[in-house]
Amino acid sequence: MSATVHPLNPKRAPSLDPMIQLVAADLNRVNSVILERMQSEVALIPELAGHLIAGGGKRMRPMLTLACARLLDYPGTRHHKLAAAVEFIHTATLLHDDVVDGSGLRRGKRTANIIWGNPASVLVGDFLFSRSFELMVEDGSLKVLRILSRASAIIAEGEVDQLTAQRRVETNEDHYLGIISAKTAALFAAACRIAAVVAERDEAVEQALDAYGRNLGIAFQLVDDAIDYNSDAEIMGKGVGDDFRDGKVTLPVILAFARGSAEERTFWRDAIEGRRASGEDLANATRLLRETGAIDDTIARARHYGGRAIDALGPFCPGKAKAALTEAVEFAISRAY
Repeated sequence: MSATVHPLNPKRAPSLDPMIQLVAADLNRVNSVILERMQSEVALIPELAGHLIAGGGKRMRPMLTLACARLLDYPGTRHHKLAAAVEFIHTATLLHDDVVDGSGLRRGKRTANIIWGNPASVLVGDFLFSRSFELMVEDGSLKVLRILSRASAIIAEGEVDQLTAQRRVETNEDHYLGIISAKTAALFAAACRIAAVVAERDEAVEQALDAYGRNLGIAFQLVDDAIDYNSDAEIMGKGVGDDFRDGKVTLPVILAFARGSAEERTFWRDAIEGRRASGEDLANATRLLRETGAIDDTIARARHYGGRAIDALGPFCPGKAKAALTEAVEFAISRAY
């Protein structure tokens, strides 16, 4: 299976700025919906939700809904509420993920579970999921409801699958790609696909946007996997080596374990099973990842999926929207450098 891997723009670093500029007016309306719908008479709900929603996230997933609608010249407003629903689903999963992982840092700030505790974070996540479904129902399209509700179920399945794979160093590459296809790429795909539904385009257009979002989501997660070992907390917005300490078997680890000597495989087994988690162990893990080419090859795979995402845009007419969506892929990959 091959795909065209497009080179990055050599003139400047890839950026989300073209997409941000493209959808700025629409995103303001989405933000208004988000602000309105996260309100509650229970003061803790908007306080806790606002901590994460206003916490510096790029709003990439709702922006994809808006940008895909622009790609299709959709003139209406239905996508505003649906983009807000996408952001609520994403935020709810982050709140739940941080509880499951025991995370202390998100986007460079203390996580909600550290500030308000696990029960409040889980329950506010549930509130945001419920709000997202209210917005879907208000839209009135059973097809949209089916796409987003299915994505929500797939995300949950992916998270449970990742939990069962945690501290299991025998997890293979195909299994891991299935996990990230579910927990990350499913929402990217749905966010893009619903634009075709509201624009009343045919199944081929839906499938093209689904493929764009799905491949972008896989590339995005693979880069996250790489920079967990190859970056710093300021860039990542989370603790360096969190995946290592949590015993998460990500693609760099899978590749390094497969390529390692008997001694190195023993190290990885001890580390993933929780017996080697010191700063020195993390440094050793990072060294092994680099020496075996595991980080470079993870990024290469991300570029492959990025190329597939860009190829999926092939049928669409050139213009600002297509260029912005293409550069969003290049930006996702460039975070690794």
